[in-house]
Parts: sequence; C-alpha cells; structure tokens
Amino acid sequence: MHENFDVEPDVLKAKIISETARINWLELQKFYAAGSVVQVSAELDLVDVAFAFSQDDKAAVENWLQAGLVDRVADTQAQLWVEQKAELWAVVISPWILVQDKAAQATH
Repeated sequence: MHENFDVEPDVLKAKIISETARINWLELQKFYAAGSVVQVSAELDLVDVAFAFSQDDKAAVENWLQAGLVDRVADTQAQLWVEQKAELWAVVISPWILVQDKAAQATH
C-alpha cells in the first residue's frame, strides 16, 4: 500500500480506474475465505475508496467503517452472491480486494 505515496494523485486514480473490472463472485471465493475481500457500499465511489485505501487514509476508512459503508463481506452476503452468480466491480489494493455490487443500488 505504502508504495503509492510518491505517485501523483491523478496518476494513481487513473491506475486504479484501469485496474477496476467486473468479476464473478465465485472467482473471489478463495480471497473471501482468507478474509481479504472488502465490500464497498454502492453509495460510495469505488475508485475514491480504493484511492483512500492506497493512501492509507485511516480517517476516511474509519468513517466509512463506522457508517457501515465499508466492511468485510458478511457470510450472508457472500452466500447471496453465490446464489445469484453475481458479477461485482472489483479492484485490488493489496492486501485487500475491494468489491462493489452496483446491481444492489439499482434495486433500491
């Protein structure tokens, strides 16, 4: 994570955007089992959250955690995504994989 401190913010955001893609939840199972998958609420911009993680912005991440907008994926959510064969937006900000279910936003 800390290797990103010397990169210009716009360059880093562009890199994050280029590395963000849709992936089937089933392909993330081993990472979920290892506790490495973090769910980002559809209310937030996935790139902004990934940028905050990459910059080790503890204040922003803590605020999102306390508000329930960012958290490790719950077992019930993981099971639902398995049943739905869900495709999620994802980006790796080592050691985390941030995922976002934009379909959930469309149903609200």
